[in-house]
Amino acid sequence: MTRPVTVNAPGELLAFLFSTWPATKKTKVRSWLKHQAVTVNGKPVTQFNHPLQQGDMVEIRPVRYAAPKTSISAGIKIWFEDAQLLVIDKPSGLLSIASNAEDEKTAYFLLTNYLRGNNLRGRERVWIVHRLDKETSGLMVFAKTPVAKEFLQGHWDGNEKHYEAVVEGRLRNREGVMECDLDESNKFKVRMAKASALTRHAITYYQVLAEDSKRSLVHLRLETGRRHQIRVQLAADGSPIIGDEKYGAATDPAGRLGLHATFLKFSHPTTGEEMRFSSPFPRELAVHAPLKTRA
Repeated sequence: MTRPVTVNAPGELLAFLFSTWPATKKTKVRSWLKHQAVTVNGKPVTQFNHPLQQGDMVEIRPVRYAAPKTSISAGIKIWFEDAQLLVIDKPSGLLSIASNAEDEKTAYFLLTNYLRGNNLRGRERVWIVHRLDKETSGLMVFAKTPVAKEFLQGHWDGNEKHYEAVVEGRLRNREGVMECDLDESNKFKVRMAKASALTRHAITYYQVLAEDSKRSLVHLRLETGRRHQIRVQLAADGSPIIGDEKYGAATDPAGRLGLHATFLKFSHPTTGEEMRFSSPFPRELAVHAPLKTRA
């Protein structure tokens, strides 16, 4: 990836590219545009006559990096990619990493295959930074180097992680904090327990965005990242997530768990730049979310 170049005078993009990179063949410059390798102010541009204004920032990224919101196998959308990391939108129903029951259809496997260009002998790979439940959709980060993995995992609890959920019934309060200790020793189901050497403390901040007589739409911000944390805590409040039969839900109107990872904020592992990503609430969940707020 090149360093960003500042535009000094208005003009068209292709002419600017030719003058800024005069040693590059014009056919290659045009291929940059074709393959979305040219970004203006961080957004990929393919139009040769795209108007540039003074102060715009133009950058060339490697053609092999996917453009933002590119879809690959199994419905994975790539939100961001560079030499250090991948930020994706994982669909519901896809494992983050292999289990005993499924070795290949995982986000880890599909992203590794994507980096290798379907070349089974390729050496490129990703490293898992954090996980989402198979049934949960939304934003995930994968590292592309061991150094990036160590940095991201080492700072993960300090990052911002937001979710939205459609739950059954109404929560007792419109906003607050859910705090408890969780026993994760059973790999199939997590339970709340008295604090001990076997438990981990879990903290989630929540706000009810909308509600009606049947369901509520809840925004959740994690302070800790325990397995099934949100699912257990909402169920304990008497409002299990729709589709979550494991934790007591009686309804499944969307045919999936009603939980989506909507927002991530973290520091880039090499540049230190603040990275922010938002993922819209899936339509198949939104149609079952309430619109009315409590009076």
